[in-house]
Amino acid sequence: MAQGQPTKVKKKKKSVLKRAAQARQRAQVNRINRTRVRTMMRRFRTALTAGDPTAAGNLLYPTMSAIDQAITKGVLHENTGNRYKSRLTLAYNAVKAKAAK
Repeated sequence: MAQGQPTKVKKKKKSVLKRAAQARQRAQVNRINRTRVRTMMRRFRTALTAGDPTAAGNLLYPTMSAIDQAITKGVLHENTGNRYKSRLTLAYNAVKAKAAK
C-alpha cells in the first residue's frame, strides 16, 4: 500500500472492518512518530550547519531520545536508528571540535 493512501475495504465483515480501522489508527500513530523524529533531526542539522555547538548540544539528547522511541515503537528499524544516531553524533563532534579550535 502506498504511503498516505487510506486502507480500502472490499468486504463488509465485522473483522475486516475492525482490522481496517486498526490499520488506519496504526498508520496515524506511525506517521506522528516518524514526523517527530524527522523534525528533531532537521532542527539538529540546522543547528549544526549554523555552527552553533551549544544549540546543537541542547538538541542532541532530545533527538537521540526521539530516535530511540521510534525504534522502540517499530517506526524505525534498529540499524537505521543507530545509523542516524552515529552520523548525527559524528557531525556534532566535528562542529564541537571546530568551535574548540
